[in-house]
Amino acid sequence: GIIISPARVRSRAHIIAIRCARCSDTTTIQALGGPFASVPLPTRCQGPNPQECGPVPYGVLSDECTFIDQQTLKLQESPESVPTGEMPRSILLAAERGLVDTAPPGTRVNILAVANLFNAASSSKAASVRTLYLRVLGMTRETTSADNTSFTPQEEEAFRLLARRPDIYNILTRSIAPSISGSYTIDIKKALTCLLFSGSRKRLPDGMRLRGDINVLLLGDPSTAKSQFLKFTTRVAPIAVYTSGKGSSAAGLTASVIRDAKGEFYLEGGAMVLADGGVVCIDEFDKMRPADRVAIHEAMEQQTISIAKAGITTVLNSRCSVLAAANPVFGRYDDLKSASENIDLMSTILSRFDLIFLVRDIRDEQRDRSICLHVMGVHIDNYKPGGATAGSGLVAASNALQPFNSGDDALLGGTGAAGSNSDSLTDTNSSASAIAENAMRIATTGVGELNVSTMKKYIQYCRAKCSPRLTEEAGDVLTSSYVKIRDDVRRRTLDSDGGEGSHSVIPITVRQLEALVRLSESLAKMRLDSDVQTQDVAEALRLFKVSTMAANQAERSTTSSSSNNSNPSSQSIMSAAIPSRDDMMRSESFLRSRLVVGMVVNRQKIIEEAAGQGYNAMVIARALAVMVMRGEVQERNQSRLIKRVQ
Repeated sequence: GIIISPARVRSRAHIIAIRCARCSDTTTIQALGGPFASVPLPTRCQGPNPQECGPVPYGVLSDECTFIDQQTLKLQESPESVPTGEMPRSILLAAERGLVDTAPPGTRVNILAVANLFNAASSSKAASVRTLYLRVLGMTRETTSADNTSFTPQEEEAFRLLARRPDIYNILTRSIAPSISGSYTIDIKKALTCLLFSGSRKRLPDGMRLRGDINVLLLGDPSTAKSQFLKFTTRVAPIAVYTSGKGSSAAGLTASVIRDAKGEFYLEGGAMVLADGGVVCIDEFDKMRPADRVAIHEAMEQQTISIAKAGITTVLNSRCSVLAAANPVFGRYDDLKSASENIDLMSTILSRFDLIFLVRDIRDEQRDRSICLHVMGVHIDNYKPGGATAGSGLVAASNALQPFNSGDDALLGGTGAAGSNSDSLTDTNSSASAIAENAMRIATTGVGELNVSTMKKYIQYCRAKCSPRLTEEAGDVLTSSYVKIRDDVRRRTLDSDGGEGSHSVIPITVRQLEALVRLSESLAKMRLDSDVQTQDVAEALRLFKVSTMAANQAERSTTSSSSNNSNPSSQSIMSAAIPSRDDMMRSESFLRSRLVVGMVVNRQKIIEEAAGQGYNAMVIARALAVMVMRGEVQERNQSRLIKRVQ
């Protein structure tokens, strides 16, 4: 299981020295009742004259007692082993002597213990109620997710044969959520494959650690299968925790300090601590409060969580990948607004994601028709036992899209009828022989997909057996490509705005260079190759360009399309790039007359109101920026609200 909350170390008397208050008779009592049992003192003196000493004459000599360390811990079953819809079970542990302070929160342990009971109620009415606890005799820590995983010779032979296939990357990609289909999902599946295998963790000579886990953000319109990708990743990852942004707080994601019934504080790990060595899937990432999103900054980059609360100062490990799904500001992507207005996330959190996919629901007649034919075929097939023939032609006409459940929130996919059948087969055929047989069949024929159990076991095998490193040739290609990407972004900024005043919504920094290294290492790990090849770097660059760079260029394309619009107002916008002094003074006068001191208004509404009265929107926005620099106006809520202060 996994340790979620260790208590403070206490001292328990093991051998108690007592002395009679009348005759000074000294003796010792050994505490044999267990860690939670009390030790009764003799009611009569055991000296030469017990009648003269009276009842209960003994007192405890604290300085002469022998004490041992004792600590209580809370052990919870692993999150990946908890069935959906059930609460994880937990049990109390009692560790003594050298076993104390060996398992911080989030540590996965194997224990050897003896079950016992103790009375947890203080009142006599509940004396018959007993609480189960485990008295720990031995404890071993698991450093990786594969520590408790053993591989049979048949599995190792099948996995090595599978890794030698030149199309192993495509096999793994089509095994990711096979019931979700569509042209836009191909690159997302490849990114999720890289996330599951991850890069290589590194520890520098000065003690600094470089993360190998890959973070991916899916940002786009509703009904594009984002949540289904998260659910499938939770099932196929060796260690995974699923949570929703609206129902998650900063303490629930990182760690919290809780006061027990005795008034003492203890530490309890959150979702990112429990998923140490695995994947954290955060749905509705945009619905989280900004303060809660800031709390995971350290966990996403340094992969540690620092706690300094209630006298507890410690650092917990959170070596996990983050897979997040979010919607744009207005619920769906608005083509009339820039990318920075659609993406309501700070640059500090966006730069920590290695890949950012902008998923769009494009309205196209041919695409919509194929989706309708596909959905109708699924509904018709569901009424036919054993697969109907009436819907087969419809499904074939929709480019062989695989069926999905009608209740799923996905545009082109879900956990479909075919997917549910394969899932039931996966549950029944999760034995070592079935996994080896499935892997061997795919390795020899190259046809079909790996089931969930085989995929999970292969991921564990690759992460345990292989740790690729970058070669000099691949490093040179990566260096030149990164410099060219940075130069292209700088040139695009200069061409669009004529200066350095505007920055892209997703910054391209050294973090993105490290992301390319991690992607290249994950691609080599799929083949069990110890060296990163140039084709791995090329594929990593392609994934980066179709995801993060494509989302970064969305703002530029929107701006260029609006500048080419035949609307005459666009000409005035372009001419207002450098407004005259008279225009600025008129705009500032309008803003001062419209904004009363102490008034808080929406920035976009005031610009639209000024545009309705004949003012140029670009000049009004520039005048607002000048007034902010002077201190006349303050920006609030990420510049969405403005307040007149003087």
